[in-house]
Amino acid sequence: MSAASNWPALWRTWQTLPLLDRWNGRSLAHQFLLAGGVVSLAAMVAVGLLVTKLIETGVTRNSAAATALYVDSIIAPLLPDMQTNEVLGDTVTRALDETLGQGALGRRLVSYKLWRRDGTILYSKDKSVVAIRLEMNQDLARAFAGDMTARFERIEDIESEAERAIGQPLLKIYNPVLQPWSGEVVAVSELSEIATELERSLRQAALLSWLAVASVTLGFFLVLSAIVFRGSREIGNQSHALEARVRELSDLLAQNRSLRLRVQRASQRTTALNESFLRRISADLHDGPAQLVALASLKLDSAALLDPNSSAEERERIAVAIKSSLDGAMREIRNICNGLVLPHIESAQLTEVLALAVSEHEQRTDSGIELSLSNPPQSLSPSAKICIYRFVQEALNNGYRHSNGARQSVMLTSENGQVFVEVCDNGPGFDPTVVRPGCLGLAGLRERVESLGGGFEIESSSNGTKLKMFLNIDEVNRA
Repeated sequence: MSAASNWPALWRTWQTLPLLDRWNGRSLAHQFLLAGGVVSLAAMVAVGLLVTKLIETGVTRNSAAATALYVDSIIAPLLPDMQTNEVLGDTVTRALDETLGQGALGRRLVSYKLWRRDGTILYSKDKSVVAIRLEMNQDLARAFAGDMTARFERIEDIESEAERAIGQPLLKIYNPVLQPWSGEVVAVSELSEIATELERSLRQAALLSWLAVASVTLGFFLVLSAIVFRGSREIGNQSHALEARVRELSDLLAQNRSLRLRVQRASQRTTALNESFLRRISADLHDGPAQLVALASLKLDSAALLDPNSSAEERERIAVAIKSSLDGAMREIRNICNGLVLPHIESAQLTEVLALAVSEHEQRTDSGIELSLSNPPQSLSPSAKICIYRFVQEALNNGYRHSNGARQSVMLTSENGQVFVEVCDNGPGFDPTVVRPGCLGLAGLRERVESLGGGFEIESSSNGTKLKMFLNIDEVNRA
């Protein structure tokens, strides 16, 4: 099945996972990118709204203060003493109409009202509301308390139908009218100014503030993202390295358990093999030297030897037979001893060890062995050299015994940190799967090689037999 066809199934599996599992399945960098992006966006919006509001409030108040000061400087000289006069005279009303209805002030102001403290409108450009007493709103109450208030109203926010019909944003200002000598608030002037320029300024200020906030937030988020992604990548690399190390340790533990079991099995088999070797030595001594010594002993008890009337020739013949039996027993004993005692090979090179094993076999069997050496290792531990010596010795003995020494050869090679030894012959061969349990030679060789961590193989057919072993040079040298 192709990877593309697996995507729908993988996506459905992903969707069925709980949200927390899907979240935990992402890397730290992806989690930060998602969570940090949401938080940064929310922070940017909150800060942008706050900054925009503060800018709008400050610009509106400053613009309102400038307009209020300008209007108050023109209107104040026209007003009477508002503390003693509760109504405006016709003269003051006409003066206000002329001042507010023409010139730059008339073009800027949409409406103008003068409020008395009890909520009565003393003057208005809209004559229909003059002398009407209305309930004061919050802005008007704050103005009578001495605070100038201003409110920017966009077209859609304007409540008055007449003002909305103008189709332009307004700046509504409530400015307290103070008594010159006491500073007491005696009236409030309410004016609505066309605020097209103010709206343009506010939009520009809002745009710049949003750009600044977005730039700072984006830069801050990108810097943090770079740091987090770098840390996440480093954590990921360390995590992969740690996982690889854990796998290596697990493999080593498994190998150690396997080696421990192999050592236990090898120890058990070695104990059994030692007993078998002892029985074989006992059998060799019993069947060889013991028989010859017994024969010599029987000849010593011969009647011809004890009879003083026997001829000298007969006695000499018996003495020669006794000597021959004893000489044969000695040879058997020497052969057994030579097989048990190792030569001094600790300081010898591997090539010398192999040559020694081959020459001893040639002398003992009066046969010829072909020895081939290719790239022999220069340094090898004594245990490895003993193992190879015993392997060659036992393999040659087995080959000579079972194949009559038919063209035996020994070959040594080393490559990739391993040393290989092969002993071959051209005998009739045998079936390795039906080797008798009592066949100590092959079992002993296998145990000896595998105890050093090496390998042992048997290849046999009607064309001959090949015994092979290999050892890891570094491993046996560290042991």
